[in-house]
Amino acid sequence: MTTTVSTDIQNTRNARRIERDRQRSIAQDERAERKRSRKNGFTNVANPRKSTLLTIVCAVFAIYCLFPFLYILINSTKTQADFTSTFGLGFGKTFALWDNIKTVFTYQDGIFGRWFLNTLFYVIVGAGGATLLAIMGGYALAKFRFPGRKAVFAVIIGAISVPGIALAVPQFLLFAKLGLTNTPWAMIIPSLISPFGLYLMWIFSEQAVPTELLEAARVDGASEARTFFTVALPLLSPGIVTCALFTIVATWNNYFLPLIMLKDANWYPLTIGLNQWKDQASTAGGQAIQNLVITGSMITIIPLVVAFLLLQKYWQSGLAAGAVKE
Repeated sequence: MTTTVSTDIQNTRNARRIERDRQRSIAQDERAERKRSRKNGFTNVANPRKSTLLTIVCAVFAIYCLFPFLYILINSTKTQADFTSTFGLGFGKTFALWDNIKTVFTYQDGIFGRWFLNTLFYVIVGAGGATLLAIMGGYALAKFRFPGRKAVFAVIIGAISVPGIALAVPQFLLFAKLGLTNTPWAMIIPSLISPFGLYLMWIFSEQAVPTELLEAARVDGASEARTFFTVALPLLSPGIVTCALFTIVATWNNYFLPLIMLKDANWYPLTIGLNQWKDQASTAGGQAIQNLVITGSMITIIPLVVAFLLLQKYWQSGLAAGAVKE
């Protein structure tokens, strides 16, 4: 019994000595790492040296990005009289945010709500369709070999380099010949094509979906459709969210295309409708409603902010895909 107790005590002492040695080794390694970090700076991304200049640059950039949001938030609380008589970054005499929101949705028989629903419709059908086509096209280009594949790649790269505004007038002439101007189709059909989304999903599919996994599914007897929806699609979720965010923002903020395609105010998206309210004061007998324009702009950006906050983790992982070679 005494021998067993002595052995346990000795084992405990040995374990404590080993643990102390391990902690001492870790501390030495940390000191050496900090010393190397101070010497090499940002070459060690896991433990970089602090940079006052970089902190200042990032702070200035953050202020530059957040300044428009701050301006909108402050001025959406003002009445029209306060908007024209007070400092832009100062609050007015009356806190009128809730009254402004109510007036935005009731002004001109509540047409703002119609514009909001129109924008949602264009985003769901146009951006949703563009994302679906980009997913399917990018997956096919990445995982299937067919004649003319390189030519398709060249066409996609060329389409990305052409700005969308350069195609607006030819699209208008084409849709005018087809009799589709001043209809929702004039917004939806051009929004279905996203060369950048197709390229993004092509590259992401190449990296995220192992060819061996697809071959295993085919050996098990799965059809191409089942392989795509049950095997490949879950692996593509970060890329899908990234592509969807880009197409949603592009469709939500689209201005020039609806400006030349739509004449009926009942089909306006938010961008054109708010611009019409902004220009209202310059028309004969028009009423200045800048407070409603600012409040409507604040309401307009809320869905995009919410979407980015909810999908941020998927968006970041999607942008990082393919950045590291394994």
